[in-house]
Amino acid sequence: MKRLLCLLITFAGAASASWGQQSLPAMELSAGIHRIEAEVASTQPQRMQGLMHRQSMAANHGMLFVFTQQARHCMWMKNTLLPLAVAFLDEQGRILNVAEMRPGSEETHCAASPARYALEMNTGWFKSRGLTAGAVIRGVDKAPVPQ
Repeated sequence: MKRLLCLLITFAGAASASWGQQSLPAMELSAGIHRIEAEVASTQPQRMQGLMHRQSMAANHGMLFVFTQQARHCMWMKNTLLPLAVAFLDEQGRILNVAEMRPGSEETHCAASPARYALEMNTGWFKSRGLTAGAVIRGVDKAPVPQ
C-alpha cells in the first residue's frame, strides 16, 4: 500500500509539472540599489505566453522579454490576471518608457522608440522607485540570445 501511494504521488507530481506552465530560466537584474529576479522569455512561445494566467507574482520579481531585434514592440494584457507595469528598454538596458497595464485589457502599450527588451513588474514597481525614462536596468546584456 505504501509503495502504491508513493507511485501515485510521483505520477501526480510528474503530470502536474507537464500540464502546468513550463519553468523559464531566471536571472538577476538591478536598477540602482533595487534587485530584480526576472524570469526570461527569449523564444517566441515564451514571449507569447508571458505572465498569462498567473495568480500572483512575488515582490521584486518580474519577466524580461528578449526580442530578436530592436523595434517598437507592443504588449497587451489579454488573459493576464495581474496588474503589471512594463518598461521598454534599449540595447543598453536604458528605460525608454514605462506603462501601467490593466489585467485582461487588450489595449496595446508600445515602446516610445525601438526597444530590445521589455521588463514586466507588478503595477507601480517602477514609479515607487522613481525609475523613469533614462534610468538603466543592469544585467540585460547577460540575457540569453533570443530565438
